[in-house]
Amino acid sequence: MKSRLLKINSPSARFIAAISMVCIMHLICLMCFTLNSLFAEMAMADKPHVQQVPTGLERLKVPANNELTAAKIELGKQLFFDKRLSGDNTVSCATCHDPEKGWSNDAAFATGVRGQVGGRSAPTIINAAYHPLQFWDGRAVGLEGQALGPIANPIEMDLNIVEAIARLSDIPGYRKQFKRVFGTKVTAEAMAQAIASFERTVLSGAAPFDRFKAGDKNALSVSAQRGMDLFFNKAKCSSCHKGGSFSDFAFHNLGVGINNENPDLGRFLVTKQEGDRGRFKTPTLREIHRTAPYMHDGSQKTLKEVVEFYNKGGIENPQLDEEMKPLKLSPEEVNDIVKFMVEGLASEHYPQVSAPQLPE
Repeated sequence: MKSRLLKINSPSARFIAAISMVCIMHLICLMCFTLNSLFAEMAMADKPHVQQVPTGLERLKVPANNELTAAKIELGKQLFFDKRLSGDNTVSCATCHDPEKGWSNDAAFATGVRGQVGGRSAPTIINAAYHPLQFWDGRAVGLEGQALGPIANPIEMDLNIVEAIARLSDIPGYRKQFKRVFGTKVTAEAMAQAIASFERTVLSGAAPFDRFKAGDKNALSVSAQRGMDLFFNKAKCSSCHKGGSFSDFAFHNLGVGINNENPDLGRFLVTKQEGDRGRFKTPTLREIHRTAPYMHDGSQKTLKEVVEFYNKGGIENPQLDEEMKPLKLSPEEVNDIVKFMVEGLASEHYPQVSAPQLPE
C-alpha cells in the first residue's frame, strides 16, 4: 500500500494530473464558448427588428405570423440577390428590381432568363410594403403572396419552387440559416416570408415635400411649390396619388395601350369583371424620378410625357376612369408639376442597398 501511494505522489503522476486538469478546463471553456455562440445566434434569430418608418409614411403593418427579425431580413436579402434562384443561374429578384435603378430595371419591360422579355414593366419595390395587392394587376395578396411568383414564372426566373427548395437545401449556409431563423428545413413558406421581410424594409419618405409640410418653407423651390399646388388642386393628381406613398393602391383605366392590337387587359385578367378591363394599379410616386420609363408598359419615357398624357385626358375607351379629363394645363404648369415630383418626392435617405455575400 505504501509503495502504491508513493507512485501516485511521484512527480510524473502529479505532472500527468496537472496536464489532465488543464485539458479538462480547456474543454469546459470550449463548451461554454460554443454554447454562448449558439445562444447568441438564437437570440439574433429571435430578436425583433423595429423598422424605422421615414417621415411622411404611415405606420407599417407587419403580419402577425411573420414578425420582422434581423436574421430573417438578412436571409431575405440574400435570397433577393441570389441568381441561383433562377433556372440558369443568371437572374435574381434584384435583376429587375435593382436598387441602383429605383428598385426597378430602367427598361420598358422586365427581362428574364434566356433573354426573355415580359409584357410589363418591373414595378418598384419602394414602399411596396404598403400595397395590399401586388403586381400591376393585383393578382397576389401582400408581399408574402408575391415573393415566389417571379421565381416560378417561366419568363422571369423559371425555377420550379420544388427545385428552388432543393437547390437551397444543398447549400450548407442556407440550411443553417433556415434552421436558425425558422427552426425548419428550407420550405416555400419560409422562403416567401424571408424575402417579404427584406422587401418590407425598402421604404422612402422624409423628402423635401414632408419637410415643407412640417413647416420648412425653404424645402421646396418656387417652381416645386407651384407644382405642388397644381398637383393637389387643378390637376387633381391626388385623387389617386394620395397618402404617404402617393398611391390609393387601387386600379384605374387611363387608356394606356388600350388601342394596341392585343391590349393588356390588366386587372380584368384577374377578376374577369368587365369594369376592370384595362385597369392597372396606381404606383407610388416616391422616388418617381428614378423609375423611368413609366406606365405598366413603359410607354412614357419621361415624367413630362406622363403629365402631358394626363393633360390630354388619357385615351378614350368604354372603361376610362371618370377622373380622366383634359386638364387644360399650360406648358409652364406641366413643368411645375414635374418639378414637384422630381424635387419634392426624392428623399435624401434613399433606400440604397448593396448585394450581400451569399451563402456557400
